[in-house]
Amino acid sequence: MAADDIFCKIVAAELPSTKVYEDDDVLAFRDLHPAAPTHILVIPKEHLTSLWEAKEDQAQLLGTLMLRARDVAREQGLEEDGFRLVINNGAGAGQTVFHLHLHIIGGRSLAWPPG
Repeated sequence: MAADDIFCKIVAAELPSTKVYEDDDVLAFRDLHPAAPTHILVIPKEHLTSLWEAKEDQAQLLGTLMLRARDVAREQGLEEDGFRLVINNGAGAGQTVFHLHLHIIGGRSLAWPPG
C-alpha cells in the first residue's frame, strides 16, 4: 500500500466508495466524477503505479482486471450498446491517480477520437 494513494486507501476501507464488485484481487467502484452515465473504476488491490510498472509475473493479474471489467460492464447492462475501457498511463495521458486503474465508460453514445 502506498501511503498517499487514494485507491490504496479505498482498498483498505480508510476512504468510502460505492463498490460494485470485489474479490481477493480486484475492486470496482463508481467514479466520483463520472464522464458518462456509467463510469466505474476497476483496480488491482495490489498497488501498481501504472502499466509501465507491471512485471511479467503480474500478467495473470492484468488479465484478471480485463475479465472483471468485462463482467462488471455486463452486470451494469452495457453488453448490448457497448462500453469503452480506458487506461490512462502517465500524466501526459491524463492519469491523475497513480495506481493502475481501468475506466469502464458507457450508458451513452461515445464519440471518436477521444480526448
